Amino acid sequence: MGNQPANLNDDKKAAVESMFDSIAWRYDFLNHFLSFNFDRLWRRSAIKIISKSYKSPNILDVATGTADLAIAAMKLNPSKISGIDISCKMLEIGREKVERKGFAGKIDLISGDSEKIPFDDNFFDVAMVAFGVRNFSDPLKGLSEMNRVIRNGGMIMVLEFSKPSGFPFKPLYNFYFKNILPLFGRLFSKDKAAYRYLPDSVMKFPDNEEFLKLLVQAGCSDTHQIKLTGGVASIYTGIKLSMQ
Repeated sequence: MGNQPANLNDDKKAAVESMFDSIAWRYDFLNHFLSFNFDRLWRRSAIKIISKSYKSPNILDVATGTADLAIAAMKLNPSKISGIDISCKMLEIGREKVERKGFAGKIDLISGDSEKIPFDDNFFDVAMVAFGVRNFSDPLKGLSEMNRVIRNGGMIMVLEFSKPSGFPFKPLYNFYFKNILPLFGRLFSKDKAAYRYLPDSVMKFPDNEEFLKLLVQAGCSDTHQIKLTGGVASIYTGIKLSMQ
């Protein structure tokens, strides 16, 4: 997974950036509509997990998009939230939302690459990402970078789609992701490729035990998975190993 040729990684990065720029204006509406608003509940669940271990944390939100997760994390009374994304259009919308909610003094959104995070080692208490790891051109490299910038004892939290295995969620999920989601995404966003890409990226993504192994390879210990809504989505957490 982690040793793809550099040019392939660059090609995917450019394609993902262009795609999210093109759907940024409809992204929030489609996220809520196509997930039946479960994405809001999932983010709240993810923030609640962080709240059990950290008070007023310094947080990095990777692939922040339009800043929904960063805004949800304001419930943690953070000392600071820094959000990074490669899509300028998504960041523009995110900044407007942050400003509108009065969080501009706490949430700072900047252009940044998950594989070259523009912060020093051991800088954050928590590095989090929602529905973004599957868009990394190299997931292991991105997770390793997240691990680098958190302090010893800090947490990586990943909220991501996963593939349910039990009845009735599995057949319903597969039908919805392969047929309904691309149809509605195409109707509302006018971008055919974007909403073909989404189900493809979910189906190809290493989830469950495979993803927990990636967290360990990235330098995390005490890894956990919490399945949400029958396994449609999962919260993964890992703690940075203390250096001896």
